[in-house]
Amino acid sequence: MSTDLGDYTIIKEGEAEILMHAKNEVFYNKTQVNNRDISIAVLRTFLAKRKEEHETSFSKRTKTTTKVSEKDASQHVPEETPNGSSENGEISNGDCEEEKASHDEPCGISEDHVKTTEGKGLAQLKPPRVLEALSASGLRALRYAREVEGIGQVVALDNDKVSVEACRRNIKFNGSVACSKVESHLADARVYMLTHPKEFDMVDLDPYGSPSVFLDSAVQSVVDGGMLMCTATDMAVLCGGNGEVCYSKYGSYPLRGKYCHEMALRILLACIESHANRYKRYIVPVLSVQIDFYVRVFVRIYSSASAMKNTPLKLSYVYQCTGCDSFHLQPIGRTIAKNNSVRYLPGFGPVVPQECTDCGKKFNMGGPIWSAPIHDQEWVSSILADVKSMKERYPAYDRISALLTTISEELPDVPLFLSLHNLCATLKCTSPSAVIFRSAVINAGYRISGTHVNPLGLKSDAPMDVIWDIMRCWVKNHPVKAQPLDQPGSVILAKEPVLQANFARAVASLSKAQAKKVARFLPNPERHWGPKLRAGRQITTKHISLLGEEVVNGILNQEDGEEPEAKRQRSEKPDSAS
Repeated sequence: MSTDLGDYTIIKEGEAEILMHAKNEVFYNKTQVNNRDISIAVLRTFLAKRKEEHETSFSKRTKTTTKVSEKDASQHVPEETPNGSSENGEISNGDCEEEKASHDEPCGISEDHVKTTEGKGLAQLKPPRVLEALSASGLRALRYAREVEGIGQVVALDNDKVSVEACRRNIKFNGSVACSKVESHLADARVYMLTHPKEFDMVDLDPYGSPSVFLDSAVQSVVDGGMLMCTATDMAVLCGGNGEVCYSKYGSYPLRGKYCHEMALRILLACIESHANRYKRYIVPVLSVQIDFYVRVFVRIYSSASAMKNTPLKLSYVYQCTGCDSFHLQPIGRTIAKNNSVRYLPGFGPVVPQECTDCGKKFNMGGPIWSAPIHDQEWVSSILADVKSMKERYPAYDRISALLTTISEELPDVPLFLSLHNLCATLKCTSPSAVIFRSAVINAGYRISGTHVNPLGLKSDAPMDVIWDIMRCWVKNHPVKAQPLDQPGSVILAKEPVLQANFARAVASLSKAQAKKVARFLPNPERHWGPKLRAGRQITTKHISLLGEEVVNGILNQEDGEEPEAKRQRSEKPDSAS
């Protein structure tokens, strides 16, 4: 290799190694190790599920073919000649069955991705093709190729020439396995995905900022039943800092509640579904996470004009009270069954009056958001089991196992969550412990769980009037100081509770992980663990909060050492010209 390694730093993550120049030429963020580890875990599970689904569909197809053959044989039995062949002597029933079976296609897997074997055997799946649409240094693509067994071709794209050169350099640096599986191209990801429709089993979008401009082409490039992995780092926009910008990018208006990070996940899912619907496709989320400074979703994409009609049932508007912590969901659509058919109708509304029934204040309206489940618990269990079985292969094992454990205990069918501290802040009362509050909800006959988004968040299917009744009962036992009568807390406490809360400790008040004292929310492994500068930007002293004082000073000192040499060369040019 002609590259002078003295100019580069070797960074190792998992089984891949990359060469990083001291200058900020190509984007790399150490923090994203969590992102890459989760993606590898999901990809491994996806390959296993893909193979399992293929075998299941082949088994069903074989059974169907056998039943049809037996039915045909019972209706018409041809006369046999003395040599045992059929009367016409051209073809046997077995050959007909084999020919018929070979034309069938496994459910959810396109013809191009299946190799048929000779005879009646199981059709063989082609190795999956992966597209990393925004590759930068190529670290993610290299880890996919080297660490995921059974992976086929990995295509790494970037529209920056320096990044493509760095990616190709890193591919060579990682040896023959990387060279045989990973290829890097200088291309606009949007154009490339549009010109390669339904070609990739998995497409990975991890842009610097919003993925909105890539979604339309991304949903078209995934094969039927394939996987789309998508990251959004513009959290200020998604969490309500700039609502009008969020609406222009994602087609949804965010609200600034404690649940804003989960709402960001659901806005992104609704946006992907919207783009998929334009091509008679729809999504099925398998895992959706908010971690560090970004959200990331893993969805499977299917094609079905009839199933696509269910999209309005999965979307809702959110009404958030401006005075208290109450929120309510308004579904966009509904269905009614008539005879053997289903009719799709607009949702009933409004679900709330003009003023909040709890505190008398007005509502803000946000959305639409994805209100269907954002995780598939079977997938989550499989991913967690895979991570635990090979924990030495995941550099961020502690963090991602804690995250997946928390997700596995979430209520999957409850959108958004409450903050116990916010409820108490509204009433100006001391906070009950999470165990006591959980017990009261469970004793009232409802379900409750934590959320991976916020250590203090609580998901529950209890309506808001039940939640406030529990808090009224708590305040009766723990009185508060008198507040102005027009305050939301005063209005809420002025009403007598309909439900008499039972604060006796319930058996299920602690999750299994909590009972076993499994770590669920871990601190950052080091200081300045967060977003980094976009590639190409000059690093100055104002970036200390992002990168750390030592890193910034080291880079500035190195530049100071190079500057006199550069000045000397410039000053020598006029003398040499004369």
